[in-house]
Amino acid sequence: MLRQAIERNFEVIGEAMKRLTRESPETARQISEHERIIAFRNLLIHGYDIVDDKLVWDTIKGNVPTLLAEVEEIIEKETP
Repeated sequence: MLRQAIERNFEVIGEAMKRLTRESPETARQISEHERIIAFRNLLIHGYDIVDDKLVWDTIKGNVPTLLAEVEEIIEKETP
């Protein structure tokens, strides 16, 4: 159940990034891995049978902190 919850959250993040890229490309470009985030979402949704738990865990440990910092910086710039 934990694995499903984590993967679902990555799917939501990837879908949000896909929409952001379409609606505000200049903002999306401020996220260093925006294209890879969308690709990861696609892998989770369409390649669920080949998803490697180690890849998901490595993404949590290695990429999520950077994503969080970048999003917080964008929000800080946009908030008066």
